[in-house]
Amino acid sequence: MKPNRFFKFPIAALFLVLSAVASFSQGPGGQMSAQQRELADYVKSHYSKREVMIPMRDGVKLFTSIYEPKDTKEKYPFMFDRTCYSVAPYGLDKFRTSLGPDDLFAREGYIFVYQDVRGRYMSEGEYEDVRPYIPNKKGNQIDETSDTYDTVDWLVKNIPNNNGRVGVYGISYPGFYTSMAGIDGHPAIKAISPQAPVSDWFHGDDNHHNGALFLAQNFSFFTGFGQPRPTPTSNNDYVKRFNYGTQDGYKFYLAMGGMKNSGDAFEKQFGFRLKFWDQMMQHPNYDQFWKDRNIFPNLKNIHAAVMTVGGWYDNEDLFGALGTYQSIEKQNPGIFNVLVMGPWFHGGWARSDGDWLGTAYFGMKTGEYFRAHFELPFFNHFLKDKGDISEIKEVNVFDTGANQWTDLPNWSPTASTDTPVYLSSDGKLVFGDGATGKRPPMGGKLYDEYVSDPMNPVPYTEKRNNDTIRYPRDFMTEDQRFASTRPDVLVYQTDPLTQDLTVAGSIKPELFISSSGTDSDFVVKLIDVFPDEYQYPESGNKLPNGQPERVKPPDGSTACVFSPGGYEMLLRGEPFPARFRNSFEKPEPLKPNVPAKISYVMPGIVHTFKKGHRIMVQIQSTWFPLVARNPQKFMPNYKLGTNADFQKATERVYHSAANPSRIVLPVLKK
Repeated sequence: MKPNRFFKFPIAALFLVLSAVASFSQGPGGQMSAQQRELADYVKSHYSKREVMIPMRDGVKLFTSIYEPKDTKEKYPFMFDRTCYSVAPYGLDKFRTSLGPDDLFAREGYIFVYQDVRGRYMSEGEYEDVRPYIPNKKGNQIDETSDTYDTVDWLVKNIPNNNGRVGVYGISYPGFYTSMAGIDGHPAIKAISPQAPVSDWFHGDDNHHNGALFLAQNFSFFTGFGQPRPTPTSNNDYVKRFNYGTQDGYKFYLAMGGMKNSGDAFEKQFGFRLKFWDQMMQHPNYDQFWKDRNIFPNLKNIHAAVMTVGGWYDNEDLFGALGTYQSIEKQNPGIFNVLVMGPWFHGGWARSDGDWLGTAYFGMKTGEYFRAHFELPFFNHFLKDKGDISEIKEVNVFDTGANQWTDLPNWSPTASTDTPVYLSSDGKLVFGDGATGKRPPMGGKLYDEYVSDPMNPVPYTEKRNNDTIRYPRDFMTEDQRFASTRPDVLVYQTDPLTQDLTVAGSIKPELFISSSGTDSDFVVKLIDVFPDEYQYPESGNKLPNGQPERVKPPDGSTACVFSPGGYEMLLRGEPFPARFRNSFEKPEPLKPNVPAKISYVMPGIVHTFKKGHRIMVQIQSTWFPLVARNPQKFMPNYKLGTNADFQKATERVYHSAANPSRIVLPVLKK
């Protein structure tokens, strides 16, 4: 969702970070390394800067910063980034410390363009969240596609020494603007790279997953971003800081109570309500409000080359990356359209080494590899007629279990076979019989059950006082042993695998459930269980006693005090509200204690479960405060619930011959 930033910041610090606009991480205390300082000096000595107000077709002018190479012996293409997070620093004497998508671009020679989108920072006009696309626009009608078109048209006509080609890129919300740049795109736009692009805020990106509100990240985001800008401004001085009183998100959101109190909390502190937050609260179902803000059906009439980028551990816009690639592929046959997915948090490919994420180790610096082997060659090829793109295949994915790059012919991969794994009464996961995949005969109980208490919800992370007001960016690889011991979490796992098994594609839970209430969420988590004797790989160095040294997690990682033996590595987790089991548009209550089927699609993975590992599935009904609590009774709008509406419920998950709950895994064919 959100910015040219890759994890959440307190509002007071947000503008400072955006003003730094470095595309690299700085050293201790925020000091630049020698290499970073050298790049910053290079930018200032080799580029000139201009700031212009570019007119749109309706007369509104958008603030745009342009960095042009001082060497005018050749013509240069444009690299264009549209953002709602500020093009800072402002002022002709203040320069960005790096230019383009990553540190490799400044020395390549491009004309770099940064624009505040309509209604944000120094641009005129009114801002609208995920402004809906308007097909067949007439007269002065505008949307993000027309603002991009009008800007590009001005640039190619008014900026000297350009070669008539434009590349557009952006991460998260700017990824949404990048996708929009391709729709009905200006002929000069030759290449776009939507990265973690916002796409569908109801089904899987940022705001909701399957209609379940993702609370912690959105509340913290809109406390600042949702405040109205009174006039064009180069800073965030108008933004009032929200005082949580704690960094313990579990404690804060539990005390806040039902979601009806959330909008009131803003009004109490700020003296005004947040418009978009209230709109979200008024639209609990997939109605026209959300349909208008779903970009997928509109990803048509794209003629530029496209490279969509995403992270397997991006809690914000993983769904958007996978869906954007698929939607463009389906609706624009014949164009150059590729997907790159790596083991990254939100935006991690742009600024991290990519070899570690919390307790997960991936064996190589995947971020560096992406920047050198995918991103720079892609833009160089289509904008400069240089750069070898032979390494860029149709679907380029990092296998997070085998720790290697591989490629697939498409997504979801036709190279995979849907393979059911059944829940069993003894806490086991059992593969279906042979080629038929049918449930093998099982005895024992017909179901497992637990009591879900919204006043004692299952936490999504073991870190309690570690910035959980927002969320720790590494929770998507966090060891799940802290959850597996709770009585309100069901645990199922296979026997140790006798051979490697690669899962490549979407995960499809098919659960038969019941509840003593009339509504509940059911959260499914897919987990890789490491052997008890597992250790991190050898680093290649020897210890003083002659024993091999193991690779060491980076300083500050939770892995520094972590024993990897028995690690229950989270791969994917998704909630599903039972009320949406038949329709997202027309929710229905459960009948108390009557079995019902829930089936849905979780965003995919490419992961090899190694020989000796186990596959684990955990099922629970709360995942707090990542996901807002379900009252566990059917309400026309659960977002208007109060503490009085929360009730305990006995949840059952069935695994009988009549009601065979299973998880369908896309197993890669050998």
